[in-house]
Amino acid sequence: MKPPVPLSVLDLVPVSSGSTAAQALRNTEELARRTEEFGYHRYWLAEHHLNPGVAGTTPALVIQLVARATRTIRVGSGAVQLGHHTPLAVVEQFGLLDALFPGRVDLGLGRSGPPRLQPGARPGAPPPAAPGRHTPEGLYIPPRFTGFARLLDSPRFRLHQALLQQPKAETPDYAEQVDDVLALLAGTYTDGEADARPVPGAGAGVAVWVLGSSGGQSAEVAGERGLPFAANYHVSPGTVLDAVEAYRAAFRPSAALAEPYVLVSADAVVAPDDATARELATGYAPWVRSIRSAEGAIPFPTPEEAAALPWTDEDRELVADRVDTQFVGSPDTVVKGLATLREATGADELLITTITHGHADRVRSYELLARAWAEAG
Repeated sequence: MKPPVPLSVLDLVPVSSGSTAAQALRNTEELARRTEEFGYHRYWLAEHHLNPGVAGTTPALVIQLVARATRTIRVGSGAVQLGHHTPLAVVEQFGLLDALFPGRVDLGLGRSGPPRLQPGARPGAPPPAAPGRHTPEGLYIPPRFTGFARLLDSPRFRLHQALLQQPKAETPDYAEQVDDVLALLAGTYTDGEADARPVPGAGAGVAVWVLGSSGGQSAEVAGERGLPFAANYHVSPGTVLDAVEAYRAAFRPSAALAEPYVLVSADAVVAPDDATARELATGYAPWVRSIRSAEGAIPFPTPEEAAALPWTDEDRELVADRVDTQFVGSPDTVVKGLATLREATGADELLITTITHGHADRVRSYELLARAWAEAG
């Protein structure tokens, strides 16, 4: 195995059943301190809305909480959803973070909502998915998830979009938004008649990233602008190789990067032995089901609560790609799986997201993984 690449953390600020959002934020603060001690490279916060089981709605605010609780670890967004914010608002927020915590801030940019439907596609009638396969390295690439059309057509998603945008507002093209963010950060933004120099923001030492789940526009935008790219194996494992390949094919050197830089996310649960890890991960399948059924992420259940929930063959099919690509087991088991992910994608860094009902189990998972990953080198 090649020497280990850096490991980083993606935190959704999960709310466990029987707990509260306030406790979830306190857990995030502690987890950030501990993962810094364990040697993780960066700590990213996601943006999700109207989910009972996820308290990470506003990355910029939670980043400040994490940055104040730590000293050296990089902090950032994984990702700010540009469809819900103007580029100026994003640059001012992250410019302020950079002023408070110079040299530590990452601005990860994402597109809001599920992938767009292809022209002519109809909600409820997705095309058949290709069968799953294994790469030559042994990484499992499951069938591409085709249920996003149902999410787009759900009443909850329509309400979600209505509440996150002003009435009759239209989201600009993603590439234009990214270009506006870059120009505002560089202090070069102009409409031809007047200039815009956000304070704070212009000249901020913020590292800009693009996050993507497929080989579409996000990967192309990242590559063409020479930005680092984060590909989502944990969200869309069936398309991760497409995303990485599209990014590398589109890459052009920039002031930020001379060569492509790829970070790949993975969902992992580590415990002293495989059986314990599998038990801790029991709640993952119903948690994913709640997201993909347009219910919104439920508070993460205990293993006992998860086992008592009704379950059908349709449910299994709905979550199979995510469950089958979660890395669960002893430190040795998970390290071998992550090494395969790294080999198959050529990742320069891995971004680990871990959710368990018990906070101590989650902290322990990150600790065991960091130790075993370092020893593998």
